[in-house]
Amino acid sequence: MGQKPTPRRPWSIRRKLLLVIPITIVILALALGLGLGLTLGRGDGNDDADTPPTSTLSPLPSPNTTLPWVPKLNDTWQIILSHPPTIGDSDKTTTPNVTIFDIDLFDTPTETIQRLHNLGKKVICYFSAGSYEDWRPDAGQFKPEDLGHGLDGWQGEKWLKLSSENVRKIMKDRIGMAKEKGCDGVDPDNVDGYQNADNGLSLTQEDSISYISYLSSLTVPLNLTMGLKNAGDILSAVLPLVHFSVNEECVKYSECSIFQPFIAAGKPVFHIEYPDGAGDGESGQGLKQNIVSKFCAKDGDGEGSQGFSTVLKKMELDGWVEYCDSSVETTTVDDDVGNHD
Repeated sequence: MGQKPTPRRPWSIRRKLLLVIPITIVILALALGLGLGLTLGRGDGNDDADTPPTSTLSPLPSPNTTLPWVPKLNDTWQIILSHPPTIGDSDKTTTPNVTIFDIDLFDTPTETIQRLHNLGKKVICYFSAGSYEDWRPDAGQFKPEDLGHGLDGWQGEKWLKLSSENVRKIMKDRIGMAKEKGCDGVDPDNVDGYQNADNGLSLTQEDSISYISYLSSLTVPLNLTMGLKNAGDILSAVLPLVHFSVNEECVKYSECSIFQPFIAAGKPVFHIEYPDGAGDGESGQGLKQNIVSKFCAKDGDGEGSQGFSTVLKKMELDGWVEYCDSSVETTTVDDDVGNHD
């Protein structure tokens, strides 16, 4: 099993670097219906880019209101994917003292999740639902025909055929693992392979919509909340199926307005930006106020990020984090587990 490679680019840049032509942002104000809101996604060079897909599910599922927990607007959070956080048996709180931790499904021990629960925290477990990673313990279960082209800048990672029954079985097992470990929800990444011109599998928006519907059919019976990672183009089709958004760099790429329908629907947007200089220096001091204001709607206009739960992070998504009130916190992590820098 290979060691997880050191990240070299922000997680959202995976999709942006492979586009053949510049992206044109097309944002139209549409009437809000039933509190959900509809919005057009960012064009991706297709002739029908100005018209977002509608769900092919019949009937369209209603937002689930029976789950024991779903995140709320303005919930505070921390995301750490490089290493699992270190939570001691005697700890009385966490650093930072937030509501939700988004952490790696495979690397995080069950005991850590239980300790977070004991401190009153909720845990969202991250896994890549749309890419093969050769360092994961279940990597040998994928078949050659499941795999597309590699993700640029991410050694050992390839796009997945979302319609594959084998891929779906593996993801069912991963979601089962999330339930067994005690996760409260899941953060499935890389469901937007259709945005890459060179994914090697001719992935489409409809593939992703069907895939998210499938994942939802697994999570809801297990009482797991589920998020949408990026993938703003298909938001209007899948919004009823998901309970929150995890967005990367919408301020940097002027895409935040695309995700405002989550806020209109009462569903949080957990927003990450990767400013230059984040966490620099031995003390991990904070960013200059003008930089914080650029990315935070509370202090500036935030480029349409009003209502989002924003964190400023380093690219490797380690324990360092800065919030929009300029507070800086560093979660202690287990350097012996996960991605060794």
